[in-house]
Amino acid sequence: MKSYNFYAGPAILPEKVLKKAQQAVGNFADMNLSILEISHRSKQFTAVMEEAEELVRSLLNLSDEYAVLFLTGGASSQFYMSAMNLLNKKAAFLDTGTWSAKSIKEAQKFGEIDIVASGKDKAYTYIPKDFNLSPDHEYLHITSNNTIFGTQWHEFPDVDIPLVCDASSDIFSRPLDLSKFGMIYAGAQKNVGPAGTTLVIIRKEMLGKVDRQIPTMLDYNTHIEKKSSFNTPPVFPIYVCMLVFRWLRENGGLEAMEAHNKKKATILYDTLDSSELFYGVVDKADRSLMNVTFKIKDDSLNDAFNQLAEENGCIGVKGHRSVGGFRASIYNAMSVEGIEKLCEVIQNFEAKYA
Repeated sequence: MKSYNFYAGPAILPEKVLKKAQQAVGNFADMNLSILEISHRSKQFTAVMEEAEELVRSLLNLSDEYAVLFLTGGASSQFYMSAMNLLNKKAAFLDTGTWSAKSIKEAQKFGEIDIVASGKDKAYTYIPKDFNLSPDHEYLHITSNNTIFGTQWHEFPDVDIPLVCDASSDIFSRPLDLSKFGMIYAGAQKNVGPAGTTLVIIRKEMLGKVDRQIPTMLDYNTHIEKKSSFNTPPVFPIYVCMLVFRWLRENGGLEAMEAHNKKKATILYDTLDSSELFYGVVDKADRSLMNVTFKIKDDSLNDAFNQLAEENGCIGVKGHRSVGGFRASIYNAMSVEGIEKLCEVIQNFEAKYA
């Protein structure tokens, strides 16, 4: 029986990417060495790093005014690193869930933070879009997709200051208008590659404007100057990310991926909306195309549904421990077949218990 990976992360990877990565673990670039043991200074890995950056630029249509970095520490490290490099006096933040709350906590250590809107009043089941900014706000920080709660920005706010965006769970799932963004960061393990590297895209003109001294390893300029190799980078995760970028290009780029993701999400949400037993927890206008959160009207049935899902190869649908219920993470590499299988499980369960 085939298994389908609905975990929020580390998340599903394309089968073609997994096979290519497996080959590289045995023998990379005809070196008779594993990708796990080659030098990060070798010409073979330098070529990987260069191709990975070129593919990011091509897929997102990035100009030279942006730097592309592959760092470590996950998005969590960017909560403080972004503020350390960009926040001189005051910034605005939108609180849309657990990860934005964590970013606020870290940024408060470096300057004044205005939480200009929050979805906490309704348990983060919607995206707050009514807010005001001040002329002295240096940037607006948002989280594009809220992995735990299942909400997503479908139209980014139109503001006069740069957006700084945690896009960990939906980057490369759709085209982006980069002119709105001063910085985008994303932990790879949601929708880009394996855990171990973090993609940072930053407008270079935003740097060098804070009054504080920044430790060498936490200064974006350090990594720009050294092309993400100031210290030993996470070689294997970056290589797999490059393979994912190739796969995206081969499959029609971000426009095609957006259509694929909308199709999958529509099938699953339609199944939930037609159910008498299951229900989605997020306002329909803000439903995520990446993380579909839902519940059963009778919580006593939760364990039985989790068991049935696993028995049918739908792995990882249990909701985050902080909110309960269920969550189907349906990132780029999830097939329509996988969605249809989960819908079949939902319908079969309902036929038995409704």
